[in-house]
Formats: sequence, structure tokens, C-alpha cells
Amino acid sequence: MLKILWELFIGFTRIGLLGFGGGPSFIPLVKIEAVENFNWMTAEEFAEAFAIGNTLPGPIATKMSGYIGYRAAGIIGAIVSTTAMILPSILALVIMLTLLSKYKDLPALKGMIKAIKPVVVILLAQVVIDFFPGAILKVGMPAWIIAGIALVLLQFMKVHPVYVILGTLAYGAIQGTYAEAIAGFFRK
Repeated sequence: MLKILWELFIGFTRIGLLGFGGGPSFIPLVKIEAVENFNWMTAEEFAEAFAIGNTLPGPIATKMSGYIGYRAAGIIGAIVSTTAMILPSILALVIMLTLLSKYKDLPALKGMIKAIKPVVVILLAQVVIDFFPGAILKVGMPAWIIAGIALVLLQFMKVHPVYVILGTLAYGAIQGTYAEAIAGFFRK
């Protein structure tokens, strides 16, 4: 158990130290640690956790770290992994704000900030490249219809996203209940 907790701490501290640009840019790093380096879950389980995490409010990086930590080592694992994920940011924030207020007008600092932006774009593109093929293969026709309806409601009819999300959640609940009822009928 201590070995897993140590691995969670090391893996998520690395992500917290190396991730830059917000939650979605952390996802490729989380995937490397969770799936490839430590084998806490499979790539398919990771994709499902990522999809569910995106439906919940809050930062995706901390949701994923908490979930993966919980899967690997229970509640203590969730606490360790989430703490490890945010601790580097907290420490860096305190140090950087102190330095930034002192050196904010240096051209080198301005250049560093400008140079990191393309890297963040590439990390976000990598998330799309990693998940797009699997998403295309798994999504059926009803999902494409729902996506089309959501696009029309959001972009052209200017419906608030909350109502679109609630509508799709209601549709999914009805479909799940309906599918389970049919499956139960045929099991009898």
C-alpha cells in the first residue's frame, strides 16, 4: 500500500510540476503516468474516466488525479494524488508571484511566456489525436444525432448550455432505463 501511495505521489507531483496551460493540457501527462508508467488503469478505462470527468464541474486535472488515486489506493490514494497534483502549483504560485512582481518588465520573461503558448496548443491537439479514433468507433448514430441537435441548440438557437446538458442527461437516463427494461424482459 505504501508503495502505491508513493507512486501516486511521485507520478502526480511530476504532472503537477511539468503541466502547464490549464487542466486539458495535463491530460496527456496524466495518461502517460496512469496507463503507461504505473499501469493504474487501461487506456480504455482512462478514456472513460476522462469522459466522465469532463461532465462534472471543476478542474479536470484534479478530478482525474482524485479518481485515479481512489482507484489505485482508496480514499487515502485520492487524497495523496490530489495533494501531489496541486502542491507544485501552490508552491510555484507563491514563488512566481514574488519573482514576477520583482521582474515583471524583463524582456526575457515576456519572451518565455510567449514561447510556451505553442506547446500548450500541441498538448491540447495531442488529446484530440489520442481520443478521436476511439470516440469515432464507439459512438453510434444516436450520439451523432444528439451532437447535431446540441450544436444547433447551442450555436444557432442560443440555448444556454445548462439546458442542453440537462436534456442530454435526461435522454441518457431514459435510454438507460428503457434498455435495461428490455434486457430484463428477455432474461426472464
